Amino acid sequence: MDDFLITEQYDLATPDGSITNLQSIDERHSQATVFIENISPKFVGFEIDKQLIFFNIKSTLAQVGINGIGEEYELDQKNLCAQIKVRLTAFGSIGIEMLKLIQVGSSIGRLFAADERRRVRNPDYISRMFGRSDRWGKPLLSLGGLQGSNDLILDKIDGRTVAYLTLQNGHVEYDSSIYGFLPTLAKALLTKTRMRDALRLHQNWKPLLPRNVVEGEILLARTLPLHIRTVFAKVVGHLLSPGYQHTTASILQPDTFASGDIYELFGQSKREITDIPLEFYTLEAYREYVFFSDRDQLQTCLEDKQVLFNAFETAPKPLDLHAAVYIVKEKQILNLKADDWITRAPRLHEFPGALHSTRQALMVERYIEQQPSYPFLKSIENGLITSQGILLCRYFPSPLMKRLLLSDLVQRCLKGIYFLYPSFSNINFFSAEDRYILHDLEKFGIPTYWVDKTSGEILLYTQKPERDYGMFVPLHSVETFIKSTVFGIYGSNLTSGQFKEEILRLMSGVLAMRPEMSHPFLSKQTPLALVTGGGPGAMEIGNQVAKELNILSCANMVDFRAKEGDPVINEQIQNPYIEAKMTYRLDKLVERQAEFNLDFPIFLPGGIGTDFEYSLEEVRRKVGSVNITPILLFGEVDYWKEKITSKFKCNLRTGTIKGSEWVTNCFYCIQNAEQGLKVYRDYFQGNLKIGKDGPIYEDGFVIQKE
Repeated sequence: MDDFLITEQYDLATPDGSITNLQSIDERHSQATVFIENISPKFVGFEIDKQLIFFNIKSTLAQVGINGIGEEYELDQKNLCAQIKVRLTAFGSIGIEMLKLIQVGSSIGRLFAADERRRVRNPDYISRMFGRSDRWGKPLLSLGGLQGSNDLILDKIDGRTVAYLTLQNGHVEYDSSIYGFLPTLAKALLTKTRMRDALRLHQNWKPLLPRNVVEGEILLARTLPLHIRTVFAKVVGHLLSPGYQHTTASILQPDTFASGDIYELFGQSKREITDIPLEFYTLEAYREYVFFSDRDQLQTCLEDKQVLFNAFETAPKPLDLHAAVYIVKEKQILNLKADDWITRAPRLHEFPGALHSTRQALMVERYIEQQPSYPFLKSIENGLITSQGILLCRYFPSPLMKRLLLSDLVQRCLKGIYFLYPSFSNINFFSAEDRYILHDLEKFGIPTYWVDKTSGEILLYTQKPERDYGMFVPLHSVETFIKSTVFGIYGSNLTSGQFKEEILRLMSGVLAMRPEMSHPFLSKQTPLALVTGGGPGAMEIGNQVAKELNILSCANMVDFRAKEGDPVINEQIQNPYIEAKMTYRLDKLVERQAEFNLDFPIFLPGGIGTDFEYSLEEVRRKVGSVNITPILLFGEVDYWKEKITSKFKCNLRTGTIKGSEWVTNCFYCIQNAEQGLKVYRDYFQGNLKIGKDGPIYEDGFVIQKE
């Protein structure tokens, strides 16, 4: 894969070859040995029948009357070279003079592999490119202009697409100055200097002359300029008018902006030729300029989660290898092999920091270049990859890749990132920098998918509208997450108490209440989501209830795994009822709490973490960073008095909460679901005395009566 990405060669063609031996036969014929080196290892000619390979002479030589037919082919895949015996034939007086000037060292042509597997069979493949342009605004395929032309007729013949290019009236003739130009052209062949534009200076278009060919002469016929960027085109010799043959300069390359306007014909016929038939061969999938919206089969594949899990199984082992592959078509993802992936062994090291800015910048650049996704992204920037596609990565890309990922050219080409693990060092837990780049990718329209082995689902990073946080959500639940009103359960990870039945009845009651309400937070169109910390105990109750009631079950999970020699934290295993999630490392615990963003928090008895969460919800309502909604406190009144009342009275006595005493009317202590549903019903109907104008409660919360 690396070999392909570092070469500008197309895999159906070789570089130009030069003459190593030349023998003159007569004034019209010579025998040349052409040697081609530095062939791409991906050259298709190494693997197909040699009968499908042919020598393509330079068009500048063909236009001055030189044809070259390959007679013997020797291909050396090991050394990436080839040797061809080519019979050179001169047509007309100009061709005879040019043949005399060709010498050893002249670069005269290349090989083309007419791989039948790559032949374009459906005319729609060609026609859909009309009117489209590349990143520089150049047309991808057109005849005579960006929008194409009625002079290009597409047909399907013998199972392949054939385009008939209408010839213009007349033909091309040369000024007498061409003879003085031929020595310069011969020197250009030795130095591999492009001379096509200079040759045009000696050509004259004669619109009134006939388009028929005379034996021993060359006929230069012309069409409208053909822009071709998405395929190779080849003149179909057997479909030419009877008596006409085309020189072996019959390949139109995709790296020219306006080729194919002059065609070199020989033979004998009094009947004028009217058109040129072309067949087409696809480029490497990466270079087809294909739009993701046109890849219906690939998009269908990506909807099948098993296809994605199978694709990741092909990534080279061991798992500590970083691996990435860029996918542009269905056949690629269905037939992935280990050697299709680019792999890199991780090299972890510390950066020197801002005080050593020059060294820091150099080390960061080297680190970026070590990432397996780098060759793909850089190839997009350099124009070697032109098709839109998706990136599969074993590990979520390093945040240091942000500059490349969000560059204008990559952003246009990259239509999705799929990863297996969030982090190499922390496996399932994102860093703060990871979450920042997820936020940016979402804003730039690059979807990011977690191929999650834990849930067996494909999760899409989705942000809640008007909020700066998001979660990875199952594809079928994305709309639910976006539109949902969010309830949440806080409580101990060590015990669940006897609250499951009450929470089940409470949330069932909220669901049943929806058709009656027309509140922004609750109506018959409002889906519900329920968020917990994702661990055991009270959190597991919440997620389990959500799953049973078909409420979207979500979690913000922290890396509470026990550290070696550090018994301070109780390890919290992820509970099995989670559908949507975001993960955090332990040092970002406060950030995680800030991103719960619950519309309706529900507290069960808990310890230090629950106390912290209570304080956050209290402060949020005091400062107005969230809507003033009721918070339920499940449990005995005495329990919550011990937790809350003494603190509230202390603050009240010292005057440190002056003006904020009203916050007490946001908290409602309940012992059963019916009490909680009464609070919610009053709130949604506008009958709950809550907020700055509501009463102050001396216990620090409302004791809800039966």
